[in-house]
Amino acid sequence: MAEKFKGVFPVYNMKIKISTDGGTTEPDVDIADLETMGISIDGNVENWTPFGSAGWARSLMTGKAFSIEFSGKRHVGDPGNDYVAETAWKDGLSCSTKMAIEFPDGGKLSFACVLNVTNVAGGDSTNVAPLEFTAQGDGKPTWTPAATPTA
Repeated sequence: MAEKFKGVFPVYNMKIKISTDGGTTEPDVDIADLETMGISIDGNVENWTPFGSAGWARSLMTGKAFSIEFSGKRHVGDPGNDYVAETAWKDGLSCSTKMAIEFPDGGKLSFACVLNVTNVAGGDSTNVAPLEFTAQGDGKPTWTPAATPTA
């Protein structure tokens, strides 16, 4: 029986994949030299105060949006890194694709997104060129929880 993952983990244990054909296939390409990642979730909560609640508000989550910020180094010749960098000069559906993040416990987040590249070069003369972008969620993502081992 496989032991279920427990405990903390270093962020580098996550696997980040991208589809390099505009999202017509499932994400299967790594993006070289990424260094940081931050997931932001924005929930839309509607509040109301009905007469029968004695002044206490009720709340309901009515919608969500998410984005994932990435930063790393520009690695010319890497298929995933090149694909992301090239969207800096594109617009419309040419910036749309699919991505997936696999977590160390076996959970997986799969999603369609729009790539918004914010930096593909620059810095001091002795810096390594950056690659910074946001993957803005396009619709509802698919969350697949880690499998529970059977006894």
